[in-house]
Amino acid sequence: MRINVVGGGIGGLALAAGLRRNGFDVTVFDRDTDVAATGGYHITLDGRAQSALRELVAPEIFERLLASASALRLREPDALWDRRGRLLGHGRDLSGDVSVDVDRITLRTLLAEAVGADLQLGRTVTAVGRTEDGAPQVMFADGSPVRGDLLVGADGAHSLVARCLAGGPTNAPAGIIGFSGRTSVGDLSSVQRERLGPRSGLAVGPRGAALYIGYLDPAGNAVLDAPGLRAAVTVGPTYIWGAMFPESAATDAMRDAPGGVLQQELLTRFRRVGWSERSLEVIARADPDSVAAFRFNAASTRARDLAPWPAGVITALGDAVHATPPTAGMGAGAAIRDAASLVANLGEVAAGTTALTVAVSRFEADMRLRGSEVLTMAMKTVRWILATDTRFGAGSVVAASPILAAATRIRRH
Repeated sequence: MRINVVGGGIGGLALAAGLRRNGFDVTVFDRDTDVAATGGYHITLDGRAQSALRELVAPEIFERLLASASALRLREPDALWDRRGRLLGHGRDLSGDVSVDVDRITLRTLLAEAVGADLQLGRTVTAVGRTEDGAPQVMFADGSPVRGDLLVGADGAHSLVARCLAGGPTNAPAGIIGFSGRTSVGDLSSVQRERLGPRSGLAVGPRGAALYIGYLDPAGNAVLDAPGLRAAVTVGPTYIWGAMFPESAATDAMRDAPGGVLQQELLTRFRRVGWSERSLEVIARADPDSVAAFRFNAASTRARDLAPWPAGVITALGDAVHATPPTAGMGAGAAIRDAASLVANLGEVAAGTTALTVAVSRFEADMRLRGSEVLTMAMKTVRWILATDTRFGAGSVVAASPILAAATRIRRH
Protein backbone atom coordinates (compact mmCIF):
# COMPACT_ATOMS: atom_id res chain seq x y z
CA MET A 1 0.00 0.00 0.00
CA ARG A 2 1.36 3.41 -1.01
CA ILE A 3 0.16 6.37 1.08
CA ASN A 4 0.64 10.02 0.13
CA VAL A 5 0.21 12.75 2.75
CA VAL A 6 -0.41 16.38 1.81
CA GLY A 7 0.90 18.66 4.55
CA GLY A 8 3.94 18.33 6.80
CA GLY A 9 2.64 19.95 9.95
CA ILE A 10 2.29 18.16 13.29
CA GLY A 11 -0.54 15.84 12.19
CA GLY A 12 0.92 14.94 8.81
CA LEU A 13 4.38 14.23 10.17
CA ALA A 14 3.02 12.24 13.12
CA LEU A 15 1.01 10.12 10.67
CA ALA A 16 3.98 9.56 8.37
CA ALA A 17 6.27 8.70 11.28
CA GLY A 18 3.79 6.08 12.49
CA LEU A 19 3.26 4.65 9.02
CA ARG A 20 6.98 4.45 8.36
CA ARG A 21 7.58 2.80 11.74
CA ASN A 22 4.97 0.18 10.84
CA GLY A 23 6.47 -0.61 7.46
CA PHE A 24 4.18 1.34 5.14
CA ASP A 25 5.34 3.08 1.97
CA VAL A 26 4.58 6.76 2.72
CA THR A 27 5.55 10.16 1.30
CA VAL A 28 4.74 13.59 2.77
CA PHE A 29 4.58 16.65 0.53
CA ASP A 30 4.89 20.11 2.09
CA ARG A 31 5.31 23.53 0.52
CA ASP A 32 7.71 24.73 3.24
CA THR A 33 11.40 24.53 2.48
CA ASP A 34 12.43 24.41 6.16
CA VAL A 35 10.54 22.57 8.91
CA ALA A 36 11.85 25.09 11.47
CA ALA A 37 10.20 27.95 9.58
CA THR A 38 6.80 27.35 11.14
CA GLY A 39 4.17 29.52 12.77
CA GLY A 40 3.11 29.12 16.36
CA TYR A 41 5.21 28.92 19.51
CA HIS A 42 4.29 26.14 21.90
CA ILE A 43 1.71 23.42 22.24
CA THR A 44 0.37 21.30 25.07
CA LEU A 45 0.26 17.52 24.89
CA ASP A 46 -2.00 15.82 27.41
CA GLY A 47 -1.70 12.20 28.47
CA ARG A 48 -3.79 10.94 25.55
CA ALA A 49 -1.69 12.81 22.98
CA GLN A 50 1.52 11.53 24.55
CA SER A 51 0.25 7.94 24.50
CA ALA A 52 -0.62 8.32 20.82
CA LEU A 53 2.79 9.80 20.05
CA ARG A 54 4.57 6.90 21.78
CA GLU A 55 2.86 4.57 19.32
CA LEU A 56 3.97 6.64 16.34
CA VAL A 57 7.66 7.38 16.93
CA ALA A 58 10.69 5.43 18.04
CA PRO A 59 11.49 5.47 21.79
CA GLU A 60 14.59 7.64 21.29
CA ILE A 61 12.55 10.33 19.49
CA PHE A 62 9.95 10.37 22.26
CA GLU A 63 12.70 10.55 24.87
CA ARG A 64 14.20 13.60 23.16
CA LEU A 65 10.76 15.19 23.04
CA LEU A 66 10.29 14.81 26.81
CA ALA A 67 13.83 16.06 27.43
CA SER A 68 12.82 19.20 25.49
CA ALA A 69 9.44 19.69 27.17
CA SER A 70 8.23 21.69 30.14
CA ALA A 71 6.19 19.80 32.76
CA LEU A 72 2.87 21.33 33.81
CA ARG A 73 3.16 19.61 37.19
CA LEU A 74 6.11 21.88 38.05
CA ARG A 75 4.14 25.08 37.40
CA GLU A 76 2.18 27.10 39.93
CA PRO A 77 -1.64 26.99 39.51
CA ASP A 78 -2.91 29.08 36.63
CA ALA A 79 -4.20 32.58 37.38
CA LEU A 80 -7.00 34.85 36.20
CA TRP A 81 -6.46 38.62 36.18
CA ASP A 82 -8.52 41.64 35.20
CA ARG A 83 -7.33 44.27 32.70
CA ARG A 84 -5.59 46.23 35.46
CA GLY A 85 -3.52 43.26 36.55
CA ARG A 86 -5.52 42.50 39.68
CA LEU A 87 -5.67 38.83 40.63
CA LEU A 88 -9.17 37.38 40.48
CA GLY A 89 -8.48 33.73 41.24
CA HIS A 90 -6.40 30.62 40.73
CA GLY A 91 -7.05 27.37 38.92
CA ARG A 92 -6.48 23.85 40.14
CA ASP A 93 -3.35 22.32 41.59
CA LEU A 94 -1.23 21.04 38.68
CA SER A 95 1.03 18.75 40.68
CA GLY A 96 -0.72 15.64 39.37
CA ASP A 97 -1.02 16.80 35.76
CA VAL A 98 0.88 14.65 33.23
CA SER A 99 0.60 17.19 30.41
CA VAL A 100 3.69 18.80 28.90
CA ASP A 101 4.38 21.96 26.89
CA VAL A 102 6.81 21.87 23.99
CA ASP A 103 8.00 24.32 21.34
CA ARG A 104 6.09 23.73 18.12
CA ILE A 105 9.34 24.01 16.15
CA THR A 106 10.97 21.39 18.38
CA LEU A 107 8.12 18.92 17.94
CA ARG A 108 7.92 19.45 14.20
CA THR A 109 11.69 19.04 13.81
CA LEU A 110 11.74 15.80 15.80
CA LEU A 111 8.80 14.41 13.82
CA ALA A 112 10.50 15.37 10.55
CA GLU A 113 13.58 13.48 11.71
CA ALA A 114 11.40 10.42 12.33
CA VAL A 115 9.96 10.69 8.81
CA GLY A 116 13.40 11.17 7.24
CA ALA A 117 13.69 10.99 3.46
CA ASP A 118 9.96 10.31 3.15
CA LEU A 119 9.37 14.06 3.69
CA GLN A 120 9.61 16.11 0.49
CA LEU A 121 9.89 19.85 1.16
CA GLY A 122 9.25 22.62 -1.32
CA ARG A 123 6.43 20.64 -3.00
CA THR A 124 3.36 22.83 -3.49
CA VAL A 125 0.22 20.78 -4.13
CA THR A 126 -2.19 22.46 -6.54
CA ALA A 127 -4.91 19.82 -6.87
CA VAL A 128 -5.94 16.33 -5.87
CA GLY A 129 -8.05 13.87 -7.82
CA ARG A 130 -8.28 10.36 -9.18
CA THR A 131 -6.77 8.53 -12.09
CA GLU A 132 -8.93 6.77 -14.67
CA ASP A 133 -8.80 3.59 -12.61
CA GLY A 134 -9.88 5.42 -9.43
CA ALA A 135 -6.54 5.71 -7.66
CA PRO A 136 -5.99 8.96 -5.73
CA GLN A 137 -3.34 11.28 -7.08
CA VAL A 138 -1.66 14.56 -6.20
CA MET A 139 -0.81 17.35 -8.65
CA PHE A 140 1.95 19.89 -8.10
CA ALA A 141 2.92 23.38 -9.17
CA ASP A 142 5.91 21.75 -10.78
CA GLY A 143 6.54 18.10 -11.49
CA SER A 144 4.46 15.13 -12.57
CA PRO A 145 1.39 13.90 -10.64
CA VAL A 146 1.96 11.23 -7.99
CA ARG A 147 -0.55 8.44 -7.48
CA GLY A 148 -1.01 6.04 -4.59
CA ASP A 149 -3.49 3.77 -2.84
CA LEU A 150 -4.53 6.27 -0.14
CA LEU A 151 -4.29 10.06 0.00
CA VAL A 152 -4.47 11.90 3.34
CA GLY A 153 -4.94 15.64 3.66
CA ALA A 154 -3.09 17.05 6.66
CA ASP A 155 -2.88 20.52 5.17
CA GLY A 156 -4.47 22.59 7.92
CA ALA A 157 -7.52 24.79 8.29
CA HIS A 158 -7.40 25.90 4.65
CA SER A 159 -7.00 22.34 3.41
CA LEU A 160 -7.13 21.84 -0.33
CA VAL A 161 -7.80 18.13 0.19
CA ALA A 162 -10.71 18.56 2.62
CA ARG A 163 -12.23 21.30 0.47
CA CYS A 164 -12.14 18.95 -2.50
CA LEU A 165 -13.82 16.17 -0.50
CA ALA A 166 -16.46 18.42 1.12
CA GLY A 167 -17.15 20.52 -1.95
CA GLY A 168 -16.39 23.70 0.00
CA PRO A 169 -14.81 25.07 3.20
CA THR A 170 -14.78 22.83 6.26
CA ASN A 171 -14.57 25.70 8.76
CA ALA A 172 -15.26 29.41 9.17
CA PRO A 173 -13.85 32.39 11.10
CA ALA A 174 -14.59 32.03 14.82
CA GLY A 175 -14.92 35.78 15.40
CA ILE A 176 -11.51 36.40 17.01
CA ILE A 177 -8.23 37.73 15.69
CA GLY A 178 -5.24 36.43 17.65
CA PHE A 179 -1.86 38.05 18.21
CA SER A 180 1.08 36.12 19.60
CA GLY A 181 4.65 36.65 20.71
CA ARG A 182 7.32 35.55 23.15
CA THR A 183 8.90 37.45 26.02
CA SER A 184 11.87 36.32 28.08
CA VAL A 185 11.10 36.40 31.80
CA GLY A 186 14.45 38.12 32.33
CA ASP A 187 13.34 41.07 30.17
CA LEU A 188 10.47 41.94 32.53
CA SER A 189 10.67 44.17 35.58
CA SER A 190 11.04 42.50 38.96
CA VAL A 191 7.50 43.60 39.81
CA GLN A 192 6.07 41.82 36.80
CA ARG A 193 8.18 38.71 37.32
CA GLU A 194 6.76 38.49 40.82
CA ARG A 195 3.17 39.15 39.68
CA LEU A 196 3.15 36.68 36.81
CA GLY A 197 5.31 34.03 38.46
CA PRO A 198 6.08 30.54 37.09
CA ARG A 199 2.53 29.97 35.91
CA SER A 200 0.23 30.47 32.95
CA GLY A 201 -2.84 32.64 33.13
CA LEU A 202 -5.50 34.69 31.44
CA ALA A 203 -6.30 38.39 31.71
CA VAL A 204 -9.76 39.54 30.62
CA GLY A 205 -11.36 42.89 29.95
CA PRO A 206 -14.41 44.44 28.34
CA ARG A 207 -15.28 44.33 24.63
CA GLY A 208 -13.94 40.82 24.20
CA ALA A 209 -10.30 41.70 24.83
CA ALA A 210 -8.18 38.99 26.45
CA LEU A 211 -4.53 38.11 26.97
CA TYR A 212 -3.32 34.56 27.58
CA ILE A 213 0.19 34.26 29.07
CA GLY A 214 1.75 30.80 28.88
CA TYR A 215 4.82 29.92 30.95
CA LEU A 216 7.39 27.73 29.22
CA ASP A 217 10.69 26.58 30.73
CA PRO A 218 12.09 23.39 29.13
CA ALA A 219 15.29 23.74 31.17
CA GLY A 220 14.11 24.65 34.67
CA ASN A 221 10.86 22.66 34.43
CA ALA A 222 12.21 19.86 32.25
CA VAL A 223 10.23 16.63 32.13
CA LEU A 224 13.43 14.58 31.93
CA ASP A 225 16.80 15.43 33.47
CA ALA A 226 18.67 14.85 30.21
CA PRO A 227 20.29 18.11 29.04
CA GLY A 228 22.28 16.24 26.39
CA LEU A 229 19.06 15.24 24.64
CA ARG A 230 17.41 18.66 24.83
CA ALA A 231 16.39 20.16 21.48
CA ALA A 232 14.14 22.94 22.73
CA VAL A 233 14.10 26.27 20.90
CA THR A 234 13.25 27.99 24.18
CA VAL A 235 16.37 27.90 26.35
CA GLY A 236 15.20 29.84 29.44
CA PRO A 237 12.02 30.85 31.30
CA THR A 238 9.74 32.45 28.70
CA TYR A 239 6.19 33.73 28.47
CA ILE A 240 4.49 32.69 25.23
CA TRP A 241 1.51 35.02 25.06
CA GLY A 242 -1.57 35.29 22.91
CA ALA A 243 -3.76 38.38 22.73
CA MET A 244 -7.35 38.20 21.47
CA PHE A 245 -9.78 40.78 20.08
CA PRO A 246 -13.15 40.34 18.38
CA GLU A 247 -12.75 40.28 14.63
CA SER A 248 -13.48 43.61 12.97
CA ALA A 249 -12.24 45.66 10.03
CA ALA A 250 -9.73 47.33 12.37
CA THR A 251 -8.30 44.15 13.90
CA ASP A 252 -8.27 42.37 10.56
CA ALA A 253 -6.28 45.22 9.04
CA MET A 254 -3.58 44.74 11.69
CA ARG A 255 -2.74 41.24 10.46
CA ASP A 256 -0.45 42.39 7.67
CA ALA A 257 1.68 44.74 9.80
CA PRO A 258 5.32 43.70 10.44
CA GLY A 259 6.21 42.49 13.94
CA GLY A 260 7.43 45.73 15.51
CA VAL A 261 4.60 47.82 14.03
CA LEU A 262 2.05 45.18 15.01
CA GLN A 263 3.40 45.17 18.57
CA GLN A 264 2.81 48.93 18.91
CA GLU A 265 -0.62 48.78 17.28
CA LEU A 266 -1.60 45.99 19.66
CA LEU A 267 -0.50 48.00 22.70
CA THR A 268 -2.44 51.02 21.45
CA ARG A 269 -5.57 48.97 21.01
CA PHE A 270 -5.35 47.52 24.54
CA ARG A 271 -4.78 50.98 26.03
CA ARG A 272 -7.79 52.28 24.16
CA VAL A 273 -10.05 49.86 26.05
CA GLY A 274 -8.58 50.67 29.45
CA TRP A 275 -5.82 48.14 30.06
CA SER A 276 -3.12 49.18 32.52
CA GLU A 277 0.54 49.40 31.62
CA ARG A 278 1.48 46.67 34.08
CA SER A 279 -0.89 44.26 32.34
CA LEU A 280 0.74 45.11 29.02
CA GLU A 281 4.42 44.90 29.96
CA VAL A 282 4.66 41.31 28.72
CA ILE A 283 3.69 42.59 25.25
CA ALA A 284 5.74 45.79 25.40
CA ARG A 285 8.95 43.89 26.22
CA ALA A 286 8.43 41.03 23.75
CA ASP A 287 10.85 40.26 20.96
CA PRO A 288 9.37 42.38 18.11
CA ASP A 289 10.32 39.76 15.53
CA SER A 290 8.21 37.19 17.36
CA VAL A 291 4.95 39.15 17.20
CA ALA A 292 2.44 37.85 14.65
CA ALA A 293 -1.29 37.90 13.96
CA PHE A 294 -3.71 35.23 12.80
CA ARG A 295 -7.43 34.54 12.51
CA PHE A 296 -9.14 31.93 14.68
CA ASN A 297 -11.00 29.46 12.47
CA ALA A 298 -13.34 26.78 13.72
CA ALA A 299 -15.22 23.82 12.29
CA SER A 300 -18.65 22.80 13.54
CA THR A 301 -18.85 21.41 17.07
CA ARG A 302 -21.33 18.76 15.87
CA ALA A 303 -19.72 15.42 15.10
CA ARG A 304 -22.11 14.74 12.22
CA ASP A 305 -20.85 17.86 10.41
CA LEU A 306 -17.19 16.80 10.46
CA ALA A 307 -15.72 14.89 7.49
CA PRO A 308 -19.09 15.17 5.67
CA TRP A 309 -18.17 12.81 2.83
CA PRO A 310 -18.45 9.07 2.17
CA ALA A 311 -15.37 7.12 3.19
CA GLY A 312 -13.03 6.30 0.35
CA VAL A 313 -9.41 6.36 -0.73
CA ILE A 314 -9.02 10.07 0.04
CA THR A 315 -9.40 11.33 3.61
CA ALA A 316 -8.10 14.07 5.90
CA LEU A 317 -7.21 14.68 9.54
CA GLY A 318 -6.39 17.36 12.10
CA ASP A 319 -7.33 20.97 11.37
CA ALA A 320 -8.23 20.01 7.81
CA VAL A 321 -11.32 18.35 9.34
CA HIS A 322 -11.79 19.86 12.80
CA ALA A 323 -10.07 23.26 12.70
CA THR A 324 -9.82 24.24 16.36
CA PRO A 325 -9.05 27.63 17.91
CA PRO A 326 -6.09 27.51 20.33
CA THR A 327 -8.34 28.38 23.29
CA ALA A 328 -8.48 24.77 24.49
CA GLY A 329 -4.82 23.93 23.86
CA MET A 330 -5.86 20.61 22.31
CA GLY A 331 -5.68 21.08 18.52
CA ALA A 332 -2.22 19.60 17.93
CA GLY A 333 -2.87 16.79 20.39
CA ALA A 334 -6.09 15.89 18.58
CA ALA A 335 -4.22 15.75 15.25
CA ILE A 336 -1.65 13.38 16.77
CA ARG A 337 -4.45 11.17 18.08
CA ASP A 338 -6.05 11.23 14.62
CA ALA A 339 -2.75 10.02 13.20
CA ALA A 340 -2.48 7.15 15.68
CA SER A 341 -6.06 6.09 14.94
CA LEU A 342 -5.46 6.00 11.20
CA VAL A 343 -2.22 4.04 11.59
CA ALA A 344 -3.99 1.48 13.78
CA ASN A 345 -6.84 1.06 11.30
CA LEU A 346 -4.46 0.75 8.35
CA GLY A 347 -2.63 -1.94 10.29
CA GLU A 348 -5.75 -4.08 10.00
CA VAL A 349 -5.73 -3.51 6.24
CA ALA A 350 -2.12 -4.63 6.03
CA ALA A 351 -2.97 -7.71 8.09
CA GLY A 352 -5.72 -8.59 5.63
CA THR A 353 -8.53 -8.39 8.20
CA THR A 354 -10.18 -5.18 6.98
CA ALA A 355 -10.84 -3.57 3.61
CA LEU A 356 -9.24 -0.15 3.04
CA THR A 357 -12.47 1.84 2.77
CA VAL A 358 -13.87 0.15 5.88
CA ALA A 359 -10.72 1.09 7.80
CA VAL A 360 -11.02 4.69 6.60
CA SER A 361 -14.68 4.74 7.63
CA ARG A 362 -13.80 3.58 11.16
CA PHE A 363 -11.04 6.16 11.38
CA GLU A 364 -13.32 8.99 10.28
CA ALA A 365 -16.05 7.97 12.74
CA ASP A 366 -13.50 8.05 15.56
CA MET A 367 -12.15 11.39 14.35
CA ARG A 368 -15.60 13.01 14.25
CA LEU A 369 -16.15 12.29 17.94
CA ARG A 370 -12.67 13.48 18.91
CA GLY A 371 -13.01 16.64 16.83
CA SER A 372 -16.39 17.44 18.33
CA GLU A 373 -14.97 17.06 21.84
CA VAL A 374 -12.05 19.45 21.40
CA LEU A 375 -14.08 21.95 19.38
CA THR A 376 -16.79 22.11 22.03
CA MET A 377 -14.20 22.96 24.67
CA ALA A 378 -12.41 25.52 22.50
CA MET A 379 -15.58 27.28 21.36
CA LYS A 380 -16.92 27.51 24.89
CA THR A 381 -13.91 29.67 25.73
CA VAL A 382 -14.25 31.70 22.52
CA ARG A 383 -17.89 32.48 23.28
CA TRP A 384 -17.04 33.38 26.87
CA ILE A 385 -14.28 35.78 25.80
CA LEU A 386 -16.53 37.46 23.25
CA ALA A 387 -19.27 37.87 25.87
CA THR A 388 -17.01 39.26 28.62
CA ASP A 389 -18.22 42.72 29.63
CA THR A 390 -17.60 45.33 32.31
CA ARG A 391 -20.78 44.21 34.04
CA PHE A 392 -18.91 41.18 35.41
CA GLY A 393 -17.62 41.53 38.93
CA ALA A 394 -14.44 39.73 39.99
CA GLY A 395 -16.28 36.76 41.47
CA SER A 396 -18.60 36.33 38.53
CA VAL A 397 -15.73 36.50 36.04
CA VAL A 398 -13.96 33.67 37.85
CA ALA A 399 -17.13 31.62 38.14
CA ALA A 400 -17.95 32.14 34.47
CA SER A 401 -14.49 31.33 33.14
CA PRO A 402 -14.50 27.96 31.34
CA ILE A 403 -10.72 27.91 31.70
CA LEU A 404 -10.61 28.18 35.47
CA ALA A 405 -14.09 27.12 36.54
CA ALA A 406 -13.51 23.75 34.86
CA ALA A 407 -10.69 23.21 37.34
CA THR A 408 -13.40 23.02 40.08
CA ARG A 409 -11.11 24.38 42.82
CA ILE A 410 -10.97 28.17 42.50
CA ARG A 411 -9.72 30.48 45.22
CA ARG A 412 -11.41 33.85 44.91
CA HIS A 413 -9.68 37.08 45.89
